[in-house]
Amino acid sequence: MDKRKVITAYRRGMISIQECAQILGVDSSQISGLMNDPQLCEPLRIVQKQPMHG
Repeated sequence: MDKRKVITAYRRGMISIQECAQILGVDSSQISGLMNDPQLCEPLRIVQKQPMHG
């Protein structure tokens, strides 16, 4: 599973910190380092507005 998705699920409150660590296969004490890793942040999605017709 993509680590970014797991971390995003934790940040959105969908899973606990313990579940996040278990899914990622790390110790709960190591999880804070992963949370601060900029490479594991979910990429921003740019949504373009569609022109309104009518």
